[in-house]
Amino acid sequence: MDDHQAQDLVKELVLRLAPAESGGGGRDAGGALRFAHRLLSSRLAPAVLPDEHAVAEAIKRRLAASGRPDDALAFADLHSKLSARSRPASLWPLLYLLDSLSSHRRGAAASSCLPNLPAAAPAAAGGKQPSRVPGTPAGGVVLISKDPDNIREIALREYTELVLDETEVSEAALVRDVLYACQGIDGRYVRYDKGSDAYDLPEGVRVPRSTRTLVRKLCEVGWLFRKVRGFISDNVSRLPSHAATEVGTVAQAFCSALQEELSDYYKLLAVLESYSLNPIPTPGSDSGVSGNYLSLRRLVVWLAEPTVRMRLMAVLVDGCRGLRGGGMAGAIHGHAQHGDPMVQDFMGRLLRRVCSPLFEMVRSWVLEGELEDVFGEFFIVGQPVKAESLWREGYLIQSDMLPSFISPVLAQRILRTGKSINFLRVCCDDNGWAEAATEAAAYVGTTTSRGGLGYGQIDALEALVVEAAKRIDQRLMDVIHKRYRFKDHCLAIKRYLLLGQGDFVQYLMDVVGPELSEPANRISPFHLAGLLETAIRASDAQYDDRDILDRIKVKMMDHGDGDVGWDVFSLEYDARVPLDTVFTASVMKMYLKIFNFLWKLKRVDHSLTGVWKTMKPNCIISSPFYKEGTGIRAQFVSVLRKCQVLFNEMNHFVTNFQYYIMFEVLEVSWARFSEEMDAAKDLDDLLMGHDKYLTSIVEKSLLGERSLGILRNLFALFDIILQFRSHADRWFERIYELQLRGKGKPKTKTKETGSWLEGGRKAMIQLAGELFLKMGEDLDSIAKDYTASLDSFISQLPLQQHVDLKFLLFRLDFTEYYSRVLSNK
Repeated sequence: MDDHQAQDLVKELVLRLAPAESGGGGRDAGGALRFAHRLLSSRLAPAVLPDEHAVAEAIKRRLAASGRPDDALAFADLHSKLSARSRPASLWPLLYLLDSLSSHRRGAAASSCLPNLPAAAPAAAGGKQPSRVPGTPAGGVVLISKDPDNIREIALREYTELVLDETEVSEAALVRDVLYACQGIDGRYVRYDKGSDAYDLPEGVRVPRSTRTLVRKLCEVGWLFRKVRGFISDNVSRLPSHAATEVGTVAQAFCSALQEELSDYYKLLAVLESYSLNPIPTPGSDSGVSGNYLSLRRLVVWLAEPTVRMRLMAVLVDGCRGLRGGGMAGAIHGHAQHGDPMVQDFMGRLLRRVCSPLFEMVRSWVLEGELEDVFGEFFIVGQPVKAESLWREGYLIQSDMLPSFISPVLAQRILRTGKSINFLRVCCDDNGWAEAATEAAAYVGTTTSRGGLGYGQIDALEALVVEAAKRIDQRLMDVIHKRYRFKDHCLAIKRYLLLGQGDFVQYLMDVVGPELSEPANRISPFHLAGLLETAIRASDAQYDDRDILDRIKVKMMDHGDGDVGWDVFSLEYDARVPLDTVFTASVMKMYLKIFNFLWKLKRVDHSLTGVWKTMKPNCIISSPFYKEGTGIRAQFVSVLRKCQVLFNEMNHFVTNFQYYIMFEVLEVSWARFSEEMDAAKDLDDLLMGHDKYLTSIVEKSLLGERSLGILRNLFALFDIILQFRSHADRWFERIYELQLRGKGKPKTKTKETGSWLEGGRKAMIQLAGELFLKMGEDLDSIAKDYTASLDSFISQLPLQQHVDLKFLLFRLDFTEYYSRVLSNK
């Protein structure tokens, strides 16, 4: 059907229902038609549930009650036929319209029984009487009668009869069953259905749909109660066995807080049960019935606020399953951020109970250094470690146990405060922290006893932690610097392991040099320890504290076949508790790496010094070859000149590189570390400063991971210089032997006749010429290798990340000689 056909049908219906009268019928019909269109296009809907079966049953009962059983049967037959043809559409709108028209007609018939009263309105100015409403007797007016004792009672009585006809269970019985369901108990009619996981009336129980919906809504609080009570029962039942792994103190406090809330809920149910004993009044009953009765609708009002609390507890129970300790407290705290004052008050009351064990753990840790965490609920966990690892690895933060109301910064401060107490007590054997903790608690106005802090006092907790950390860390710094002389030990390591004590290093090189030239497997560590003591006594190191000197020991590294003493010799420093917290095994390994590098650099410098002693001018001028003829003298001078030039190049490089290491690297890094050491407020600052100090030395000394390539070139340069020293020693030894032969004083005796030591002057000059020729060839080869390695080293310096290496490049190439050479290649 289209819109035009519908409009025509509506118009025809209006014209039939409102026949035109003489004079103004057209206007009345037009107004009625517009009203009908406006009514049909409106969004108004009846305030009842669209239940076709209920309306049909009501019409049949009304026809049967009015003495028209045949009409009731005919209506039932017509309704069944129309229902079969109109499916799936519903006949409820049509039946509701017919029922409403019938009720309107009965109301009109009742009003016709009222007596006609005289007209109350005067005649109009024109002498015309006001128009009457159609359908009213002539000469009268329509009155809207207020009859509360009659019409209202009749309507209520009819409604009661209707409800009673549709209900086989009394409202009092339903109220009683709902109260049972609120306690998690099945009633006579309302029972728990496992399939739908809800309390509901069985389908066989005949009640109005509105009543069934209301019962379901009321029983929600019972379903929530069942969930909360189940959570409490599960946790309580696990307490006797496996308590240490299953249920902790925070979970116990949570269950206790829930049980307390349920106690208030039980009290309310007891009051409601007493009200349910009073009968529910019905329309027309005695008005003297007590007002403290309990109906389903009154029960909705009574259970509104408990339902909100129970729903919130059920949400918390679901959110806390599988959690414990600080994680559980954080999950509960997340639901406290709510705008409802009632919810805020409820959550605050609950969290004060739940967080009480957690805050007690914090207080005990911050003021006593004790981990009272039997069930593993605290966000700080301790591990069994050695004393040297107590600070770094002994205590850690469990992020999953950190509640959201404690910030990570505050958690780190809490961790450090307790660690400081344990470090003082275990490693330093100091008890001064107790007085500092008491002073901190007194300063912030709290107490050191249990129960001093709780949820909602985060500011007070933070103030206590900050003050305790400041005082205890200050105590720790005083003990480290004054009793254990931390700075003196750092300075001793710099002087002896980093070779900052120049006279000691020189004496040590002199006394152990011959011994270290031997194969490594023939060297005795005890003999080297004696040589170390000799070097200490021969230098200014003898005036140092004996406790410091006793800590310096000789260490022989692992060696293989072909290694000599220079390759395996090293020094170590015995850092004892509590200093081994800073000087750990890994830190001392880094010091050993730096020592080996510096020891090799010192060895190279010492070797060049030995070459210079051999080549010094007075030794050359006094040589007989210098006074010989032109040929041998020129050859001798040429070789010595090459040797001197190569020595100067090597010495220039080693001197500038050694200056860079000793001053630009070691001294500058030490100066910065000294400042950070004096400014350190806690042990973490001290450790961080020392780590930066070591890292700076490693990176600037080309010992870092990013400098492996240039370090290989540097070691190649060192090897070439040592090779030059070895060749120089052999060359000048043979020259010296030739000089002795010229004087007739051979250095060694030989049993072989006809050897070059037994020849004459001519043979000596011939041998010298061959030696100088071989020296020149070896020098050219060494110079070539050295130049190639040095060029490679200098070309890689600008590519390094550290800015200080640019100063090294400037010192090595301040005349830009190497730059020009590299650019020409």
